[in-house]
Amino acid sequence: MIRTSLISLLLLSTSLPAIAAPADTPSRVLEGRDLFALEVATDPQISPDGKTVAYVRKSGDIMTDRARSSIWLIDVATGRQTPIAAGNTGSATQPRWSPDGKRLAYISSEPGGKPQLFVRWMADHATARVTGLPDGPKDLAWSPDGTQIAYVMRVPGEAMKLGKAPDKPEGAQWAPPLEIIDRVDYRNDGGGYVEPGYDHIFLVPAEGGAPRQISFGAYNDGGPLAWSPDGGSILFTSVRKPDWQHDVFDSEVYALDITSGAITPLTTRVGPDNSPAISPDGRRVAYLGFDDKRLAYQNTRLSIMNRDGSSAQTITASLDRSIDKVEWAADGKSLYAQYDQEGVNRVARIALAGKVTQVATGLAGSGLDRPYSGGEFSVSKGGAVAFTSGSYYRPADISITQGSKTRQLTHLNDALLAAKSLGQVQELAVKAPDGRTVPAWLVTPPGYQPGARVPMILEIHGGPASAYGPAFSTDDQLYAAAGYAVLYTNPRGSTSYGEEFAQLIHHKYPGDDYNDLMAAVDAAIASGVADPDNLFVTGGSGGGVLTSWIVGKTNRFKAAATQKPVINWTSEALTMDNTLFTSRYWFEKKPWEDPMSYWSRSPLSLVGNVKTPTLVVVGSEDYRTPVSESEQYYAALQIQGVPTALVKVPGASHGGFTSRPSQSAAKAAAILAWFDKYRTQPKP
Repeated sequence: MIRTSLISLLLLSTSLPAIAAPADTPSRVLEGRDLFALEVATDPQISPDGKTVAYVRKSGDIMTDRARSSIWLIDVATGRQTPIAAGNTGSATQPRWSPDGKRLAYISSEPGGKPQLFVRWMADHATARVTGLPDGPKDLAWSPDGTQIAYVMRVPGEAMKLGKAPDKPEGAQWAPPLEIIDRVDYRNDGGGYVEPGYDHIFLVPAEGGAPRQISFGAYNDGGPLAWSPDGGSILFTSVRKPDWQHDVFDSEVYALDITSGAITPLTTRVGPDNSPAISPDGRRVAYLGFDDKRLAYQNTRLSIMNRDGSSAQTITASLDRSIDKVEWAADGKSLYAQYDQEGVNRVARIALAGKVTQVATGLAGSGLDRPYSGGEFSVSKGGAVAFTSGSYYRPADISITQGSKTRQLTHLNDALLAAKSLGQVQELAVKAPDGRTVPAWLVTPPGYQPGARVPMILEIHGGPASAYGPAFSTDDQLYAAAGYAVLYTNPRGSTSYGEEFAQLIHHKYPGDDYNDLMAAVDAAIASGVADPDNLFVTGGSGGGVLTSWIVGKTNRFKAAATQKPVINWTSEALTMDNTLFTSRYWFEKKPWEDPMSYWSRSPLSLVGNVKTPTLVVVGSEDYRTPVSESEQYYAALQIQGVPTALVKVPGASHGGFTSRPSQSAAKAAAILAWFDKYRTQPKP
């Protein structure tokens, strides 16, 4: 019997050094335990008058090993903060102002209970729970007159039935009944196997009362929800088509008449139309989407149509960036939109004719482990923009901009991080073999002395349609604290550099992006920082794909850690949660129609070349790049006699891979321990 090597991640395991034991003096570098102390600002919601910002503050809880969400208010004039929802045990999210700014709706839950809708009267400091729901509501939207709140909630259904078990005698202990699955997308990463039922729209009086379901049918309806100014209808997104399960990427914007219940499609093109927003005068609808050409990546564009769906026109065709969110300006003459440009999220005011004027930059997302671009914003009636902001050295805070002035309103992590010596980040100039510029950044260890060569980790982003940027990263800082330089890049296929750059890997991923990454490594060596004899490589998801591909193409790295990779495109296409996606967008044909195209781009096809000691890391409940992908690669490495170990993160999904602080720290520690085992330069 073959003996396998399986590392289970345990809180405060003595074998994982990144979670340090208490010391006599505080550490001057970032440690695993510090992840519990970090806080992140998300979902900023500025009041209609621009005087107050409500936001969600996420804090680590060392006793529950989870991020706890609470809602805080910021007085814009003074910067004074006040907590209003959730304490040490509960969680509060989705703050939404009433149209007159006198009340704040939000979702809150206590341990063991279902999330419920609450409303706070701001002047009276009084709060009331207005629902007692069997499931959690989402996508809150106030009616224009402030009397009702719309939300989306799942309505249970019945599973398909085939046959019948014998009658069970009273008191008998039988096995659970059969589970019969007939959905195309039958499980979701982070949600598990899909329970029978559908998401629908509800209304509830803002002062409490019985909720009323207003959309029905065997379809999923979703937000954001947009009320018409007269309160007579709600716009939403759905795929209400006969064979909707095979058309899940072809959503439309629909109008729901609240009185009659009639539902009318406003968009009809082939492609994902969503995120409707109605102009203040009710005459126009802005929405996001694109004409689906079945490419690996396309920009999401901002379009406007008349209230009845006629005269649709795209107004950001010349921007060549994807629009992530849109809000109307109060005068109805322009819109505020968020987009990512060269790894930095920005907010711009876009005129109806398409002119783009930047109003805020430096937005930051809510992630901590890796330096992904991201961010959120909201706009007051007067045009003040509240947004999440951050930097290389700080996670997301709340900032506000109005006119030409921008102020940071929170400094959530200054006390902690001011006492830490962090790895310094600099941009690195890289040219690919074909002459293209490859955006790259190099993190040097704390206290690095120019001219010294240090071990270096190439850290590769996932997606591949995503982007890194000038953002804070706990993984990178933990690696740097252990004496490693960290190189991260946006190789071809990354977003935020234009549609053409992102489409360079269409139907050839992995491929030429490998050359971009090797050029970046060469540049880091040429800079005098990276020790060419102590190179290491890691990455997650799409970065795991490329890590596995790299060690099959070159032996220049001392060790590798492939995290939640795809290593066999045929098995991934048939086991991932988005059943139709891979074979529709990343390959020209289905696996059984052209099996060699799938195999030739699978890292497993190169495993016979691998000599590099390679750690394999995956969440035990990953349904995006399923656990079986990592297990296949681990088995193949064992068969080949390549030094390897399999790290499973218990209970972790693909998207929630590092959501629990102990596991995030322990995962980084396991990778560092693996690299330390093979580095030839002594640890500092």
